[in-house]
Amino acid sequence: MPARRLALLEAMGVTVYTRRGARPVPAAVAGGQPETAGWPELAAAVAGCTLCALHRTRTQTVFGTGDRQARLMVVGEAPGAEEDRQGEPFVGRAGQLLNAMLRAAGFARSEVFIANVLKCRPPDNRDPTSEEVAHCLPYLRRQLELVSPRVLLCVGRIAAQRLLGVEEPLGRLRGRVHDLQGLPVVVTYHPAYLLRAPTEKRKAWADLQLAMRLLGDGDRA
Repeated sequence: MPARRLALLEAMGVTVYTRRGARPVPAAVAGGQPETAGWPELAAAVAGCTLCALHRTRTQTVFGTGDRQARLMVVGEAPGAEEDRQGEPFVGRAGQLLNAMLRAAGFARSEVFIANVLKCRPPDNRDPTSEEVAHCLPYLRRQLELVSPRVLLCVGRIAAQRLLGVEEPLGRLRGRVHDLQGLPVVVTYHPAYLLRAPTEKRKAWADLQLAMRLLGDGDRA
């Protein structure tokens, strides 16, 4: 993380946790290299991806949606059944809750960019395998580069662990700022979990407020 941004976070009283010794992620994807792809090329590569077995069971890929120049980017784990049908992330009940959380923070859904680690739905919503994640992460990393958000909000344990390259439980990951190659990352609960455990919504709101402070929107939240 750049020294100037680190100094600013420290002045705010925010402790930044830097990832060390993370495993490299393969860059090669079908049809080219994601690190050089623009939005049209990247979307086409995702739509036609056959790198893992998930392409055999998907209805369609779920690329991502929202403002491609957003200050805030939200990343979840993988599409569910409704997302697989509609081709858009977070459109079921969990998506409605995410929209409400964003509105409470002063953001319309269209003002953020929303994506998942996996672009295809795993059968029966099972956890992604390491192989599936290895094939999909280059797509997400390129999306991060193209959007270039000021803050990344990572929702759910699996998304946080896979993206940050750690194995800590979500309870230990949330409540602090992580550094992903200079990008501040805030980890919080997945909206689907909050639907099952509504008493945890207060903690999720605190996480969202942390993200807002990093954006300089403390008064807005």
